[in-house]
Amino acid sequence: MKLPRVMLADDHTLILEAFRNLLEPRCQVVGAVSDGRALVELASALKPEAVLVDMAMPLLNGLDAIRQLKAKMPEIKLICLTMNEDSDLADEAMRAGASGYLLKTSAAKELFHAIQEVLRGRTYVTPKIARGMQEAFIRDPRPKQRAKTLTPRQREVTQLLAEGKSLKEAADVLHVTPRTVAFHKYQIMGELRLKTTADLIRYAVKNHLVSA
Repeated sequence: MKLPRVMLADDHTLILEAFRNLLEPRCQVVGAVSDGRALVELASALKPEAVLVDMAMPLLNGLDAIRQLKAKMPEIKLICLTMNEDSDLADEAMRAGASGYLLKTSAAKELFHAIQEVLRGRTYVTPKIARGMQEAFIRDPRPKQRAKTLTPRQREVTQLLAEGKSLKEAADVLHVTPRTVAFHKYQIMGELRLKTTADLIRYAVKNHLVSA
């Protein structure tokens, strides 16, 4: 029987090794990466059927990695595997293109079930989070008023600066000039009415660009 081709993305080496050992009897683990940029680059080359994605990754967070991968590879199945129990984050991840959302505390049986479901073209959200999403909708079925939307590039710049990167370091990651990063930072701070780097970090945490 052909094993599904699966890729792993998590910034903790021990977690990557644990999930590789867990999955390998039933899946072909074709790659493992520790940041969102490496995920987008390597997945495009390896073309896995499914990817287990952590939400809190450096250089490019899980949400933006999902958006970029779905734009490049619409057929790929993405399962969020995270410690974050925020139902709003789960909702945003599914809107971004994820097919599944599980917690790292989920049982192995549930993980394998989720992989099977998404590969069949279905969606799977762990029951605890699904209840939270349903309860939030019952309380207020109107579409959520989301924070002012940044462009994809502005989101990337915001995350890198919130992680403590200098203008030059952020420019190196994005393959642009420090002046370009400075321009984006100026625009971001103005549009969001932020005055300090601490304000920028708080915005990044609140909007799931970086973890607290």
